[in-house]
Amino acid sequence: MHVNIEESWIEQLKEEFDKPYFQRLTDFVRNEYATKTVYPPAKLIFNAFDSCPFDDVKVIIVGQDPYHEPGQAHGLCFSVNDGIKIPPSLVNIYKEIRDDLGKEIPISGNLERWAKQGVLLLNATLTVRAHIAGSHQNKGWEEFTDTVIRCLSEEREHLVFILWGAYAQRKGASIDTSRHLVLKSPHPSPLSAHRGFFGNKHFSTANKYLIAKGKKPIDW
Repeated sequence: MHVNIEESWIEQLKEEFDKPYFQRLTDFVRNEYATKTVYPPAKLIFNAFDSCPFDDVKVIIVGQDPYHEPGQAHGLCFSVNDGIKIPPSLVNIYKEIRDDLGKEIPISGNLERWAKQGVLLLNATLTVRAHIAGSHQNKGWEEFTDTVIRCLSEEREHLVFILWGAYAQRKGASIDTSRHLVLKSPHPSPLSAHRGFFGNKHFSTANKYLIAKGKKPIDW
């Protein structure tokens, strides 16, 4: 089936789009958008991929669910549109960047600038019903995004996978750690950030690794 996603990802994932689970997922998602309020806007479901072609990926940050309140989700994990209040987890991410790299905290929570530098901001589930966290889990998205992670692990070299929290770490179980750098810590949520997210220095560590592999570091 045809999926409206950036060309290099079509090439990598084309077999996935013809599998029965993906057809069931597509039917479910289309029905949800037709009958419910669903985020992100339909044209931005694959924004993480459209913003970061397969061969440009240098860093992968794994999230769980899109934000489920109006105006927040735009297809990039942890990111919100310009003008939207910065969510608590992203506030803590910005604090860690400040403490790690000495950068000032931005006024916008829009992370498109990261995506354009090669940071794939991948949620495990790419859609959600308004006001209901986790409402599109276990419908097929997780199988699709597991394939994305496995594909990157197998087809690329010297990537940085950033896995915050137990959910992301389970999702990264297939990553070949002999080919890639995997960084793990507690989640940046206010509930867990003080248990080891703060002070993890993932941003400087990722950049040192990229530089050592002859790649341009990320301007976090």
